[in-house]
Amino acid sequence: MSDIDDARRTLRETFGFTQFRGGQEQAITALLEGRPVLAVFPTGAGKSLCYQLPALLLDGLTVVVSPLIALMKDQVDFLVRRGVAAARLDSTLEPVEARRILDDLRADRLKLLYVAPERLASERFFQTLSKTKVALLAVDEAHCISEWGHNFRPEYLKLARLARRLGIARVLALTATATPDVASQVARAFGIADADVVITGFHRPNLELHANACAAEDRHALLLKSLKAGLAGPTIVYVTLQKTAEDLADFLAGQGFDAMAYHAGMNDERRHVVQDQFMACEAGIVVATIAFGMGIDKSNIRAVYHFNLPKSLENFAQEIGRAGRDGEPARCELFACAEDVLTLGNFTYGDTPTPEAIADLLKEILGLGPTFDISAYDLSQRHDIRQLVVQTLMTYLELEGILEATGPFYSDCKFRPLRSSGEILAQYDAPRAAFLRQVFRQARPGKIWFALDVSEVARNLEETRERISAALNHLEEKGDVELQLAGLRQGYRRTTGDPDLDELRERLVARFLDRERRDIARVHSVLEYAQAEGCLTGRLLAYFGETLVGDCGHCARCLGEPPIPLPPVPERALGSLEQEMVERVRSERHKALTSSRQLTRFLCGLVSPASSRSKLAKHPQFAALADVPFPRVLDFVKSVYN
Repeated sequence: MSDIDDARRTLRETFGFTQFRGGQEQAITALLEGRPVLAVFPTGAGKSLCYQLPALLLDGLTVVVSPLIALMKDQVDFLVRRGVAAARLDSTLEPVEARRILDDLRADRLKLLYVAPERLASERFFQTLSKTKVALLAVDEAHCISEWGHNFRPEYLKLARLARRLGIARVLALTATATPDVASQVARAFGIADADVVITGFHRPNLELHANACAAEDRHALLLKSLKAGLAGPTIVYVTLQKTAEDLADFLAGQGFDAMAYHAGMNDERRHVVQDQFMACEAGIVVATIAFGMGIDKSNIRAVYHFNLPKSLENFAQEIGRAGRDGEPARCELFACAEDVLTLGNFTYGDTPTPEAIADLLKEILGLGPTFDISAYDLSQRHDIRQLVVQTLMTYLELEGILEATGPFYSDCKFRPLRSSGEILAQYDAPRAAFLRQVFRQARPGKIWFALDVSEVARNLEETRERISAALNHLEEKGDVELQLAGLRQGYRRTTGDPDLDELRERLVARFLDRERRDIARVHSVLEYAQAEGCLTGRLLAYFGETLVGDCGHCARCLGEPPIPLPPVPERALGSLEQEMVERVRSERHKALTSSRQLTRFLCGLVSPASSRSKLAKHPQFAALADVPFPRVLDFVKSVYN
């Protein structure tokens, strides 16, 4: 029997399907033949089967990298119900459960293991995985690899390198939202041939797309009108801010709808209640930030509304893709207001580090020697750069060829012996026992746990940190000790000599500003889409490189709804009163507000590590110009500075 015959039999017997969906058989065939694949399928088109099914036919473990805990949990539960040996390692697990899963991994009792990208890159987990036969690496949300994409994540950029270090040739990269440029970059990263890039198309004929440019004060009435006239059934209303989610859910409940809020500010218990109720409902509404829906597979969602502007057409496509997965009609409606550009723009502007902060961070990093390690949190606090942005900056230095990451590790270790030291040491030959005895002598005893600073022990014993970490991991694997780790740090080595700091700073400043411009352009592309003439479906497909022959016949424009120009938003004048305010705040000489960009963030209501530490969010002038676009405030502040 051929590989594809085995695949079809497994499709029927394990997954209960009689035939493959578009693109699945092509992707699965290539993987079974040992080639890496990029699968660009729309949300809800069956991407997960492309690795779940091969995992059952391949000899070895399939590792699935996903940033979504909800997706991991749902898929593992689904697989376990079908008798598949699957598990997940994530931050929500109790230590006892995590150790049980690691034991199963080491004993080759698992077929699929779901992990976050950060865990795959961790030194401790990498050492464990390097002793395991990995048959397939599946990378979900693979567009995060591309720094030109809409959701670049620095830890994703390292996945291709990690796959090569582990000797994994068979890789499946999965995404629902890749433009042609992003798809090409992902394929290059994993060495995927053009013939093995499987793109099924984004057209969903059952989705009826509507887009309305409107004034912010009109949105409530427009949403109510659509909800009352639209298709009855489970509905998601997406918003940008947590407060908006609460307020709009209360408003809709007051209008007689079964509406609930969902956002990251709620406690875990409440979020789970909302999610479980929505999964079971036939007509409920969830008003949610974009955290909701990631990894949730509910087939009968009848409507998705964007009360606030999505931050890109990629996000819009992904979020509307949660509607109508059962193939039945569903309504997707976007309310586009110019005011939302201000909010979304501020998220982007708040992330761009100042030139001064970049220069200071470079001076510190490049003065640390040929090998070093850093804490992104500590650097964030010292240089007033958000922690994720520090990680991005370090990734840019890797892309510049200046640094190479050697892997994350934990500097602080606690261990609890589960046997006497004599019993532990008796298992090893004299040199290994002597080495472990030296490590144990470096430990600081407590009532139950012994504490070790791994880097300090390495220096004292003139050993590598990797050897000490590997020894501790080995002791845990054998059941000799229990470990607790803290103090996450990232190791690096220099790969070039001393670069010109001024030139390097200018390149990095330009890179961040270019990213800022592209992110703002993405927001404006959504505004343009909402006001566009002609078929909305065709316009969205064209953004992703797909050509629709003729008009779709089922979007707002095809149904006769003409585009409406965006109502203008009055601009607030900046004059002598605002100048006095800027000068007054400057005269207070806050250490967190020494540059024009820092002061602009403060006036626009954007917090940073330094302003948070100084509690400046309580300052009477904080967010005083929050209703003015960031670039205008920045230009104004610079004019006052000069």
